[in-house]
Amino acid sequence: MEWQPDEQGLQQVLQLLKDSQSPDTATQRAVQEKLEQLNQFPDFNNYLIFVLTSLKSEDEPTRSLSGLILKNNVKAHYQNFPPNVADFIKRECLNNIGDPSPLIRATIGILITTIASKGELQTWPELLPQLCNLLNSEDYNTCEGSFGALQKICEDSSELLDSDALNRPLNIMIPKFLQFFKHCSPKIRSHAIACVNQFIIGRAQALMDNIDTFIESLFALAGDEDSEVRKNVCRALVMLLEVRIDRLIPHMHSIIQYMLQRTQDPDENVALEACEFWLTLAEQPICKEALSGHLVQLIPILVNGMKYSEIDIILLKGDVEEDETIPDSEQDIKPRFHKSRTVTLQHEGGEGEEGEDIDEDEDDDDDTLSDWNLRKCSAAALDVLANVFREELLPHLLPLLKGLLFHPDWVIKESGILVLGAIAEGCMQGMVPYLPELIPHLIQCLCDKKALVRSIACWTLSRYAHWVVSQPPDAHLKPLMTELLKRILDGNKRVQEAACSAFATLEEEACTELVPYLSFILDTLVFAFGKYQHKNLLILYDAIGTLADSVGHHLNQPEYIQKLMPPLIAKWNELKDEDKDLFPLLECLSSVATALQSGFLPYCEPVYQRCVTLVQKTLAQAMVSVKHQVTVEFMYSQQPDQYEAPDKDFMIVALDLLSGLAEGLGGHVDTLVARSNIMTLLFQCMQDTMPEVRQSSFALLGDLTKACFPHVKPCIAEFMPILGTNLNPEFISVCNNATWAIGEICMQMGSQYCTHTLLNAVLTHLYPLPAITIGRLGYVCPQEVAPMLPQFIRPWCTSLRNIRDNEEKDSAFRGICMMIGVNPGGVVQDFIFFCDAVASWVNPKDDLRDMFYKILHGFKEQVGEENWQQFSEQFPPLLKERLAACYGV
Repeated sequence: MEWQPDEQGLQQVLQLLKDSQSPDTATQRAVQEKLEQLNQFPDFNNYLIFVLTSLKSEDEPTRSLSGLILKNNVKAHYQNFPPNVADFIKRECLNNIGDPSPLIRATIGILITTIASKGELQTWPELLPQLCNLLNSEDYNTCEGSFGALQKICEDSSELLDSDALNRPLNIMIPKFLQFFKHCSPKIRSHAIACVNQFIIGRAQALMDNIDTFIESLFALAGDEDSEVRKNVCRALVMLLEVRIDRLIPHMHSIIQYMLQRTQDPDENVALEACEFWLTLAEQPICKEALSGHLVQLIPILVNGMKYSEIDIILLKGDVEEDETIPDSEQDIKPRFHKSRTVTLQHEGGEGEEGEDIDEDEDDDDDTLSDWNLRKCSAAALDVLANVFREELLPHLLPLLKGLLFHPDWVIKESGILVLGAIAEGCMQGMVPYLPELIPHLIQCLCDKKALVRSIACWTLSRYAHWVVSQPPDAHLKPLMTELLKRILDGNKRVQEAACSAFATLEEEACTELVPYLSFILDTLVFAFGKYQHKNLLILYDAIGTLADSVGHHLNQPEYIQKLMPPLIAKWNELKDEDKDLFPLLECLSSVATALQSGFLPYCEPVYQRCVTLVQKTLAQAMVSVKHQVTVEFMYSQQPDQYEAPDKDFMIVALDLLSGLAEGLGGHVDTLVARSNIMTLLFQCMQDTMPEVRQSSFALLGDLTKACFPHVKPCIAEFMPILGTNLNPEFISVCNNATWAIGEICMQMGSQYCTHTLLNAVLTHLYPLPAITIGRLGYVCPQEVAPMLPQFIRPWCTSLRNIRDNEEKDSAFRGICMMIGVNPGGVVQDFIFFCDAVASWVNPKDDLRDMFYKILHGFKEQVGEENWQQFSEQFPPLLKERLAACYGV
């Protein structure tokens, strides 16, 4: 017999649903407790589905809420539902998918998808056939409800639907969906396209078999009067451009014409989907050929899309000029993620990942708007097209730009400044002749009465910082810096933020050019400390850290330290250990400590101690969290996990600041290390499951090895095997830092190191290792490494020829020379590469020059004068000259 609710139980559940809609927190807490109690009764879920599907007397929000609570229960404990409860819920869902209320249909659809995602697609074989059957229903509600559920299943389980596990249901589903592209209801047409769209990127076989029908059906819908349908058509074409451009090429001219129209669609959501087309097309090899003839139409459309809309200006409070005294609300502040320290040995270009800035260029302005909108998409499209077409874009742009940049309407003028910033990278060469006139105009815009104009001018100027710095300082650098520093103290928070970010970019470009102005710069940045609200303080830390990185030891002057350190230390003391604002402050202090070197000594002890405490606390929390996890897995409970996994970013940032201290203070760090348990903590961190923690641990180990080796030495036997197991190029930054640490230890340990079993682990991973480390290994263990010379000598030479002379290069070349001494035959095949690498030295130390001399002359004598002549004929003229001049060969 079918399950029936008990009247008293039903009333209890309804009361609970009513209470849960109350705004009162105490009521909410009581509701949570009651829910946890009721979840102990298996048929509580029957009551929830009953209210959702059968209790038509209740209002829709209450019924929908009942379904959403049931969905959460399915998510948390579906595996514990008794089979009769699970079956009852599934049956009720399928029987009521055509409920007259759109809200209830959508809720049932979500519930079906949640059950399906719990591995139930395999164990609920009748689900897909029944939903596909219901599509044929004469009743609109049933057809729409089934399509809604199918669309959600396609979104959540597209890979599974295209696999053998389910006997490939797409072979039936895709042709079925395509039939509904012609349905009389726009809502159904839209569902049908959205369902098929889920399978484009994964190139589902069933779709590829029907690709021509699909494309024809899309073309037939191109002029649809429903905006949701048009949006889905645009989305489909953008994805097809990525995966089946071969099928679109014959129609490309008409598709481009269509997309030009749609990018101007009155519905901004459609225009945004269409605008993505230009971004995607720019990445295709055919872009230049396909678009050349259309630039004259496209460029004005993109430029027009870069204006703020009226609703943008309202959301951005575009009319509010001064808001610096208004505290930030917490949702203004995006979560920050710390980027782990990667050791870049000012060399081996590209072996660390420092250069790979994520290009945040279009994150210039309106981050309080939904992150992606037509303005941002148009600007991004113009940016990528500028990189494809370069100077060829300018004839279409320059006539427009003049009208925009000097326009009396601030909204249009602002969009012109954004255009100028968007093309900076791609069209830089072609823009150079105009910059002497444009840069002063942009600097003037920094004083505009509109805050949104001032903030975009900051961003655009930062995009031309490289050019500004290449000119005589008085021409543009000095006026730009003066005005930007004023904007850092602007009365508007958005302008403060843009100016701070732009100034950080200028610092990176100008480096030591800023030294004469340091006093003025520090006065401004320190003044901003007392002025900024929460969000901009975090950006200010970055500007100070970048300044320290850019001017380095020039910051180590008593006058500068006196200005900079008190406000930083005051913030440091103000923040609690669990405050995430510590991340940017620790990053900033790490740069400052490295730059100030001995100047940081008066501040180092409390900073060092706190970092060690942060590492210790995080490790302890991680232990508790792991134990708790194990316990919880045995318990059936819905209570929120009170032992949250710790945020390991605290530990990573602390390890990185300790590295900065070790690098900056050198030997002075000795007493701090002696009085702490950092080596024990480091041993645990080096074995952490999170790659970023290991990455930062190995960087610190290398810095401590350089700064205070006596403290590292007793731990070597324990540390080395761990370093050996981390030479996995899959985690390239972890591998780089581990090998760098090994190299530093080699240099300190000398040949004692070779007795270690680690050598085998290192040698098995020899070739993806950085060349410096291989050279250093050879320096301390030439006998062991030399037999492998033929495996790595060519890439080794190619890598190190591009590095400027420094200590690390010196030790690596000494290692290679010693290995050649042990195994001269290992270098014969690639000797020309060795000659080239030797010639890359501008000024080697005398004893190293002697080593090179002996090897070159030894080789020449070995092969004889005639063979040497033939061999040296292959040298490029410059190499020949250099070797003759420096080494007489």
